[in-house]
Order: sequence, then structure tokens, then C-alpha cells
Amino acid sequence: MVLLENDSFLTELTRLFQKCRTSGSVVITLKKYDGRTKPVPRKGHLESFEPADNKCLLRASDGKKKISTVVISDGRCNFLFAYSNLLRAHMDGLKKKDKKSKSKKTKATQ
Repeated sequence: MVLLENDSFLTELTRLFQKCRTSGSVVITLKKYDGRTKPVPRKGHLESFEPADNKCLLRASDGKKKISTVVISDGRCNFLFAYSNLLRAHMDGLKKKDKKSKSKKTKATQ
């Protein structure tokens, strides 16, 4: 997995979306990141670890290539604005729901 800067993550994510437009999918995960690179110790070995600030870890994968970035709280607003615009631009290939299934359910209940 490649850890990228925020701007280069967005450009690579754009490339992933363009590559998977015709076939394939992109999986994106977002989770809280406390800066640990090692697992949490067991109950017998307690350490006091306080993260300095809130961070988010974003990962994206198309099955072959994996990219990730860490977003700190200072640049969060600018990154999320650019990220949401990128998602809006590339979410046009989603399949629409069948409206037939809704009409069948309403007829069956009446």
C-alpha cells in the first residue's frame, strides 16, 4: 500500500475511477487514525498513548492497486471539499433501481 500526500491521493483516485469506469469497481474506506503503526499491547502491558490530534485514514483500491492517505485536522475542510467534488464527478455510472419492484409490492398489499 502506498501512503500518499493528500493532493497526489486525489489525482491517483481520479485515475482509479477512470480506469474502472467501463468495468470493475473502486473500494474506498475511511477510518479514524491515531498514528499507531504497531498493534495495541495486551492487558498486562499498559501504555499511555494519547494522539496529538484527530486524523483520518483513507484507503482506496481497485483490487490490484492500493493507495492511502492520512488527513490531519488542519487541512480537513479543504480535502473533504475536493474529495466530495471528485466523488460527485465520478459517481455517474451507478445503476438505477427498478421501479417495477415497488409497484408489485404495493399491489400485493392492497
